Amino acid sequence: MRIIPVIDILDGVVVRGVAGRRSEYRPIESCLTSATDPVSIALAFRELFGLATIYVADLDAIVSQRPNGQVYQDLAARDFSVWVDAGLRSVDDAEAVLDCGASAVVAGLETWPHAELLHQLVLTCGRDRVIFSLDLRDGTPLADPDGWASDDPFEIADEAICAGVSQLIVLDIAHVGLGGGVATRELCRRLSESFPDVTLITGGGVRDLDDVRQLESIGVAGVLVASALHSGAIDRRQIENTLPTIQGGRSAMARLGASSPDSGKID
Repeated sequence: MRIIPVIDILDGVVVRGVAGRRSEYRPIESCLTSATDPVSIALAFRELFGLATIYVADLDAIVSQRPNGQVYQDLAARDFSVWVDAGLRSVDDAEAVLDCGASAVVAGLETWPHAELLHQLVLTCGRDRVIFSLDLRDGTPLADPDGWASDDPFEIADEAICAGVSQLIVLDIAHVGLGGGVATRELCRRLSESFPDVTLITGGGVRDLDDVRQLESIGVAGVLVASALHSGAIDRRQIENTLPTIQGGRSAMARLGASSPDSGKID
């Protein structure tokens, strides 16, 4: 199991994402640092928690098609492994993000057109560098109904996996930042049982390490977390004390792209 901290960027600064209501997002207030720029937040995650893989939700790109490419470059230059959701709509978009130093691109259901193009993305960029995000709002897929064969989340995931995806995020944005628990647990359980070779990642509403343990028990390999880190609900002592319990082992970490220097960490 890995904890992957999330950085939401809007107007160039890190904001607190709450329930997908982007017009209400405000600069982050964190117990970790008074800074709000992406690099400072990422450095705090690494220095205070030992977490070196960062999920960047680039809302400037998703909403306004204004990607923060310099941020990706700055993070990569500081030896972070950076997963970027930049509202991808084409293979060219993905290649541009990778050219800026991203370790992997996130093709989000909210903006990605259809499964056939997803297959082309996997062929072009490689399975290890493509993550598909099954974006939901209160359980309903945020998908173009003309681009996908079904409006059922499980069937969309199946379609993405058939397109060649081996890493899958399941995220219900209606629960992000609310601290009410992870609403995708049952869907994740079904996906884990049906597709045991797919690396499964989820998040949205993580309260504490008990939530992380429960997700690990149903086969989830990684958890996206932001608010619980910024609030102190999850701290380094808890992570270190609980590490032997929730650590999934080297094989799970390898599937998530962990490098050998991080092999002893939860990240």
